[in-house]
Amino acid sequence: MVDRLSGITAFIHAAETGSFTAAAQRLHLTRSAVAKRVARLEERTGARLFHRTTRHLSLTEAGSAFYQRCVAALAEIEQAEEALHAGIDDIVGRLRISAPVELGRRFIAPVLIDLLDAHPRLCLTLSLSDRRVDLVEEGFDLAIRSGSLAAYPGLRARPFGQQAMVLTAAPSYLAAKGAPTTPADLSTHQALAYGQVGDQVEWHMSTADARSLTATLPTRLAMDDLAGLLAACEAGLGIARLPVWLVRGQLDGGTLVTVLPTVSQAAYPLSAVWPSSRQMPRKLRVVMDALAQTLQTQVAIEALR
Repeated sequence: MVDRLSGITAFIHAAETGSFTAAAQRLHLTRSAVAKRVARLEERTGARLFHRTTRHLSLTEAGSAFYQRCVAALAEIEQAEEALHAGIDDIVGRLRISAPVELGRRFIAPVLIDLLDAHPRLCLTLSLSDRRVDLVEEGFDLAIRSGSLAAYPGLRARPFGQQAMVLTAAPSYLAAKGAPTTPADLSTHQALAYGQVGDQVEWHMSTADARSLTATLPTRLAMDDLAGLLAACEAGLGIARLPVWLVRGQLDGGTLVTVLPTVSQAAYPLSAVWPSSRQMPRKLRVVMDALAQTLQTQVAIEALR
């Protein structure tokens, strides 16, 4: 039975990563060990599960059907194990979670620390990165993402609300360059842009009478780190479009001021995502509920203050 389960586990990871090497890294085994387990599984079932090339694995029709059944079966085993502990209101096992750096530090890590304190048999791995990870390939159970999910099929999502955004700059920058009074004035200013953008950045906004506008600014600095972008903004290098929760302290303290306060900035959706091919074990549901309660309230509170 143990050999059968190890073969199925190797098969699932190979199917999800498309590679014996990547599956081996997940399982902390050698590539040869994973390949042999899959080969024994194919021999035992009498079915060819993979199309093999020198660079990639892809599921056969039989392999695809078998994969769906295996994932469901392992989820049932995991839920049965968790049910044994339901009487003591405990959750067990490990989850791997990915989240953006600043959001993770401020909101997500404290929630997870409280969960670990409340559930001694729960284990978590939290990876903080603004890079959008491949959940399946990299073995994550859950990711918190900001922005549109349209370009990421194959994921299930739970919305956590909207992140309010604000245009902001240092008083020293506005004193030197002049404060814009209309969205059109932004074209003469320099943008501090989040992410990998080109020589120009487009910011979407709406006026008090609900007219949608797009402002195009030359990019002076593009950075995929919110803390670094905030520091550049405070140093007076340009105008940034940042989440309200990130800059609330600076706005209250006067080191940053709001630019075009009567113009609303397009909000960024905040979501939890997980692979659609997997069932939701109890531990994942508990973690997601706790994160939802915090993110839906604290991020919204920051936007409304």
